[in-house]
Amino acid sequence: MRLDLFKTLWGHEGTAETAASLAVEAGFTGLEAPAPEKDEEREAFAATLSAHSLDYIAEICTTGSYVPDRTATPEEHLLSLETKIQRSLPLKPRFCNVMGGCDAWPLDMQIDFFQRAQAIADKHEVLCSFETHRGRSFFNPWVTRDVLRALPELRITCDFSHWVVVCERQMDSEWETILEVAEKAHHIHSRVGFDQGPQVSHPAAPEYAEALSSHERNWQAIWAAQSRQGYQSTSMTPEFGPDGYLPKLPFTAMPVADLWEINRWIGLREKEQFRQWTERNQ
Repeated sequence: MRLDLFKTLWGHEGTAETAASLAVEAGFTGLEAPAPEKDEEREAFAATLSAHSLDYIAEICTTGSYVPDRTATPEEHLLSLETKIQRSLPLKPRFCNVMGGCDAWPLDMQIDFFQRAQAIADKHEVLCSFETHRGRSFFNPWVTRDVLRALPELRITCDFSHWVVVCERQMDSEWETILEVAEKAHHIHSRVGFDQGPQVSHPAAPEYAEALSSHERNWQAIWAAQSRQGYQSTSMTPEFGPDGYLPKLPFTAMPVADLWEINRWIGLREKEQFRQWTERNQ
């Protein structure tokens, strides 16, 4: 099994061409981003991917943005999902990473929504990997676990930093649930959270060594599950981001670290961690 790294366009302030060049320079395999809405922009993005021989993961948010429209119905979320799947298909995504649903729905509504969402993915012959994300249906470990028990065909993207801040603790206390959901994990967003926030200031900082180690144990549980299932490759998107995630110095609004440097660091670290993990488990 090999590890493929993807560069997120979330927080990238330059062009897609610049992002592609940075990804290639760092040894990343592709880009993860929403499909552009306009045909000409989508064609230009496709040309950039092709020119740099990069793969693509389509990022999809059902209604709203990263935070869902609280008043949107499940039917509106499903319509949003299908529209954005169709928009992404000309870019030939490896799969669609979906921030779907709403945290406020009761469990029976969650199960019905994901059953219908999976049917839409099957209709368009695309793999949808549903992300663990605050504000969304999979905002905590237990709802996620219960939906997956009801719908074992679902695949998920694990961003455990969201669960850490929701639960105000690292996920070591929920190890049995981590092992259970790891069996359905398809993709990883490698951001490191801490008890009171979804993003440490820098994952290399010694004061966050314990948080980093905890997340790495979780990611390795996913690699182990995927290896048992016969995955030939696994994927990871380092997703430290802006928008309040990256701390800023008081009175100056200056970021405490460079966002791409952080994402490049965690990506290359996990590539080495994956190599070492593979050697230990051969």
